[in-house]
Amino acid sequence: MTADKAVRDQLAAWEEQGYGNLPVCMAKTQYSFSTDPNLRGAPEGHIVTVREVRLSAGAGFVVVITGEIMTMPGLPKSPSAERIYLNDQGYIEGLF
Repeated sequence: MTADKAVRDQLAAWEEQGYGNLPVCMAKTQYSFSTDPNLRGAPEGHIVTVREVRLSAGAGFVVVITGEIMTMPGLPKSPSAERIYLNDQGYIEGLF
């Protein structure tokens, strides 16, 4: 595994802040143990490059971003559930 200095420095800073024992969640292609989706399965001799790290302190883990993977966006400030209700006739309103 390899990571540039900025990633290593960020991990060191989080360790100093007390986050050094958190579990790690790897965000990578689901097609391969490598970061290359074209290398299917369990190829040998590849190097996993860490592109970015994200601290999920509330959830209690560190996310390691590799390759060209996209992560899911967060929730909006106002969830759709806040606009769903039963009207006077008992029908659901506010759904898409």
